[in-house]
Amino acid sequence: MAIPVLIIGKSGSGKSASMKHCVGKDFNLVRVLNKPLPFRGKIPGWVTDDYQMVTRALKSAPAKSVVIDDAGYLITNYFMRNHSTKGKGNEVFGLYNTLADNFWNLIEFIVNQVPQEKVVYVMMHEDTDDYGNVKAKTIGKLLDEKICLEGMFTIVLRCVNNLSEHKFITQSDGSAISKSPEGMFEDTEIPNDLLYVDSRIREYYGIENPKNREQKESEK
Repeated sequence: MAIPVLIIGKSGSGKSASMKHCVGKDFNLVRVLNKPLPFRGKIPGWVTDDYQMVTRALKSAPAKSVVIDDAGYLITNYFMRNHSTKGKGNEVFGLYNTLADNFWNLIEFIVNQVPQEKVVYVMMHEDTDDYGNVKAKTIGKLLDEKICLEGMFTIVLRCVNNLSEHKFITQSDGSAISKSPEGMFEDTEIPNDLLYVDSRIREYYGIENPKNREQKESEK
């Protein structure tokens, strides 16, 4: 069973930037949008917004840690390609059902079919509902009201800008979704460093990655 991790944040809050120290480490990257990374270096992987290609990539990825960057655009891109071809009534309702089904199936696939000892990071933009609660940005009510996307993850981190410094929030402040198992992270605010996050998750669950540890020691 792989470990899915949800990372949410506003545009420019540091979601993609958190991968900076993952360059040269045991990471693969699925880029849903074909846009440059905000740092030098490359993380090997794929560029696709096709669900079948994403699931194949997750299952066959040589690295033990895989990031799906801009994962919310799997929903958005499908909607934009199909909404104008639908009529009214049941066809529109069917489109929203498909949006929810596709993304729900992706998370289920990560949990049940991606090889063990892999950690899969799902990065999405955040949104604020009518009550001021911060959550992952989706389309349609089915994912929000019937599924509760954040409930499918044990670990949800939120990217924020704190005094012009990017941070991860590990626990909820009451209005914004953030959560992690007790004792996994020492503080509510931690560095915006996905390699650090990956190491803490693996240490907590006893699935440490020797490749990253060896590479880190060799750089000293």
